Amino acid sequence: MANSIYTIPTPYNEPVKSYAPGSPERGALSAELSRQMAIQVDIPVIVNGEEIKTGDVCNVVCPHDHGHVLGKVHMAGEKEIKAAVQAALSAKHAWETMEWQERAAVFLKAADLISTKYTAKLNAATMLGQSKNAFQAEIDATCELVDFLRFNVSYMEEIYANQPFSSKGVYNRLEYRPLEGFVFALTPFNFTAIAGNLPTSPAMMGNTVVWKPSTTAVLSNYYVMQILKEAGLPDGVVNFIPGYGSQIGDILFTHKDFAGMHFTGSTAVFQNLWKKAAQNIETYVSYPRIVGETGGKDYIFAHASADVDQLVTGIIRGAFEFQGQKCSACSRLYVPASLWPAVQDQLKGKIAQIKVGPVTDFTNLVNAVIDEKAFDTIDGYILRAEASCDAEVIIGGQRDKTKGYFVHPTVILAKTSDYESMAEEIFGPVLTVYVYEDKEMDATLDILDSTSPYALTGAVFAKDRDVINALMRRLTHTAGNFYINDKPTGAVVGQQPFGGARKSGTNDKAGSYLNLIRWISPRTIKETMIPPVNYSYPFMA
Repeated sequence: MANSIYTIPTPYNEPVKSYAPGSPERGALSAELSRQMAIQVDIPVIVNGEEIKTGDVCNVVCPHDHGHVLGKVHMAGEKEIKAAVQAALSAKHAWETMEWQERAAVFLKAADLISTKYTAKLNAATMLGQSKNAFQAEIDATCELVDFLRFNVSYMEEIYANQPFSSKGVYNRLEYRPLEGFVFALTPFNFTAIAGNLPTSPAMMGNTVVWKPSTTAVLSNYYVMQILKEAGLPDGVVNFIPGYGSQIGDILFTHKDFAGMHFTGSTAVFQNLWKKAAQNIETYVSYPRIVGETGGKDYIFAHASADVDQLVTGIIRGAFEFQGQKCSACSRLYVPASLWPAVQDQLKGKIAQIKVGPVTDFTNLVNAVIDEKAFDTIDGYILRAEASCDAEVIIGGQRDKTKGYFVHPTVILAKTSDYESMAEEIFGPVLTVYVYEDKEMDATLDILDSTSPYALTGAVFAKDRDVINALMRRLTHTAGNFYINDKPTGAVVGQQPFGGARKSGTNDKAGSYLNLIRWISPRTIKETMIPPVNYSYPFMA
């Protein structure tokens, strides 16, 4: 029984290592890349702490070399899915009644394990399995994941400390209960940090979780699960079930104890799962919490006063880092006609210098897209632009999937503001530009606002403060994360809570206390010290 008021260690953002030539971290990472390329990992289902080999396996390959098998993942079937739900429900009482400081210690230890002992291992798995370069893997699999764990523990403390006022003779309390049932975490391929955050943030608040990782990110996700186990996470609190999404969804969404879903992925999948929940609403013990971050058609809007050098750098980093496979990646650009010649010249020159190739060559900025399905989708957009009267491929466009799924940074010039690649999410290294007449800025802002159903991230570049303020007001509902003179990617936990509205999700702001509040069901407790003994009131005299 705790008899002290504990203070959680002050969270801080994990420093980003440089991986410069000759640095110790580069040497360690290079050695780990070689080690992982030389082995094959047998990735199990993990239910109640037990590793289960189902025999129904899929290959885990390198996107940059899809003939190279990194391992095999065992896919959960009906038996394992139902067992995972039961394990989560069985572990629930002990976990939710554990002192919150002791729960916190598990995740703080996991953060330190990732930032020291397992940095090279987790980064290398993210590079090889998800085709991230060394820097992108570092800011994701190490820094952001560690930040989520440390800051979320602090937010948990902040939430629990928020208590109501008590009047004379009354003792009021708020108890922050976990949800009644289990939480389903469905995680994406593109961020190891998100894959770690989606199951752990509900678990932190006393919930137990069934976690379905993306098959195309399962290697790094498996290592995250092992780290949580080493950090002391009790069996059954998080259950790891690689498997087939439709089968898992059909089982989980018809269970009476389904209490919530933490999701990052496509808009279509999210909407389908929401419909499943709605269809089964009468089944559930409680109304489930549905928290999701989905697609984006993220923009940069340039004003005539923008600095061209800064703008072009923001465009290239925002559009092409991690091959544009970030929900926040810039995929549409609005440039005034007065700036376009200079912007176009710089884009052509700088994109021509970008190296494309495998993650094992650290000089490559751009690597492979995640799989053949993604490659074919991107290829289709480029093919249609090459054949269209309403668009023109002006930079890049090279692609080849012979050995790896490589698409070079591509810029499409749209001749109409509603051309398909200006409106639809592509999730690849493809940027579409619309050049507007300087005097038509207000009309172009209306076009920007109405072209896409998404509202995740957006950025504006301008020097004039009056213009910046006007753009910020006019574009209020176009982006949940809005950037001024910066690329629309790279939100940092504790600094820029992340999430968007409209068709981009529920905007519950991962990386802030707002997200954790979704995983609790508060109970108000009022205790009257000296209760009345007569029912009548003075007005009745």
